[in-house]
Amino acid sequence: MRHRLFPRNKRGTANHGWLKANFSFSFGNYYNPDMVQFGMLRVLNDDTIAGGTGFGTHPHDNMEIITIPLEGGLTHRDSMGNQETVRFGEVQVMSAGTGIQHSEMNASETEEAKTLQLWIFPEKDNVTPRYDQKGFDLEASKNSFITVVSPEDKNDGNALWIYQQAFLSLGIFEAGTTITYDLKIPENGVYLFLIEGEVEINNETIRERDAYGIVEFENFEIKTNKQSKILVIEVPMKFN
Repeated sequence: MRHRLFPRNKRGTANHGWLKANFSFSFGNYYNPDMVQFGMLRVLNDDTIAGGTGFGTHPHDNMEIITIPLEGGLTHRDSMGNQETVRFGEVQVMSAGTGIQHSEMNASETEEAKTLQLWIFPEKDNVTPRYDQKGFDLEASKNSFITVVSPEDKNDGNALWIYQQAFLSLGIFEAGTTITYDLKIPENGVYLFLIEGEVEINNETIRERDAYGIVEFENFEIKTNKQSKILVIEVPMKFN
């Protein structure tokens, strides 16, 4: 097993007034040659979006894009004709494929929205663009992970799916809980992002908004020092 702690204060930042962003990986004007991607995970942005603002219409192609609202919600519009609002408790996925135009605007005129946005390289290029979203009740499944995103060919019907051999799992865990995460696909790696709380892995302390990368393992233990909300991103480490 090889592992590395990624402290929250080492992330890139941007403040555009309407948008306050923290970048786990190189993005926009922030470039860190040591943090371009983690395997097939290319982007993990931790955004705070002012009320009445958001990301205007812009293009993407050949990327799997996942949005997780942490507070509030976003109104999504795209060139496929979709118009939906994704809110706290839901997850949104979009396969950009051959190309898509979309906007993501704060659903509130007055309250901030806080979101995580992830970009994952697809295993297939130039697919037909697609969009989906779904709600997940983490409180009802406390102290266990819920798989919220999985590969198309390994989807059990309960999770959203993407064009990549990747899995996203979310969970809320009480203080004093020990959880074992078992790797779903050999040779994948895990980028764990601690949304809230404090946990220990391999006797290292991970605090709110820290991340922890692990490769070359079959499973690992997470011990919670405080009530914690955890996002586990399991991705292939190499292009096919």
